[in-house]
Amino acid sequence: MGGKELVKAMSEGKDLVVAPRRMVEMIERALVGQRRPVELAVTAFLAGGHLLIEDVPGVGKTTLARALARASGGVFRRVQFTSDLLPSDITGVSIFDSGASEFRFRPGPVFGNVVLADEINRATPKTQSALLEAMAEGQVSVDGATRPLPTPFMVIATQNVEERHGTYPLPESQLDRFLMRISMGYPEADAERAVVSRPGRDDPVERVEAVLDPAGAACLFAAVDAVRVDPAVLDYVMTLVGRTRSSDLIDLGVGPRGGMALHRAARAMAVLRGRDYCLTDDVKALAVPVLAHRVVPAGSSWDSGADRELAIRALTDIAASVEIPL
Repeated sequence: MGGKELVKAMSEGKDLVVAPRRMVEMIERALVGQRRPVELAVTAFLAGGHLLIEDVPGVGKTTLARALARASGGVFRRVQFTSDLLPSDITGVSIFDSGASEFRFRPGPVFGNVVLADEINRATPKTQSALLEAMAEGQVSVDGATRPLPTPFMVIATQNVEERHGTYPLPESQLDRFLMRISMGYPEADAERAVVSRPGRDDPVERVEAVLDPAGAACLFAAVDAVRVDPAVLDYVMTLVGRTRSSDLIDLGVGPRGGMALHRAARAMAVLRGRDYCLTDDVKALAVPVLAHRVVPAGSSWDSGADRELAIRALTDIAASVEIPL
């Protein structure tokens, strides 16, 4: 089923059309009381983008990545980033096969559908950069050979911005490769009580069932491509991006890649909502998670936690000040 056919099916109640909402419901089986982060993660998946999760330990970052991989029917891979991690530990390495008298490539953990880069800022910049080609082009180059990654391919990276000992801050060029940056936050009291009272050996991700397969995911990506965006909505996107470049609250505004990301993410959210057209509400709801990590706020202190809050406040103010077209 192509993108246009799937968009047409949105009015006919076809099963694949409701798959994104079923994904959200499935992931919530493992992640109670976190509807907003779950919806943003599914939106990033539908947009074919990558996700950066910044928060304190123990709020469900890894659980979200595992549950998303399971709900999407993909292969999950996890890399624990440490200071001694090498680029080849991520991309893979060629090993000499004495029996065949030739080198054989052994794929690294990046060859998965959903790859968790856990505590990404604990690895050196050289190792972090091993993900750049994969995230931007869906391929890796090892020993002069280019190898495509599986489809779909999504990197979910985590970091704790409050902990700075032994960490290497992500440069702007690397942050710009992430479609969204989100935080989980603490759950509501009732949701946290349900989590705390679970049996100790209970793995909540085991409750998650696959909603998609790779072919179904490809159809949904085509549906995102086919979502209609009115010129007024596109003008709204461009106005938001332009305001980041002229605001006194921001020293370095959003580049063209940021505008493309917001446009793509808004169409993905439309598919999640079961629509074949994009609304300004979709754009406004995504302005902070898609754009805040792409700016350098005025008064930047090189304290990643403080700068993050400044950027979020600046984007929130800009989104509130831009008039929504009728």
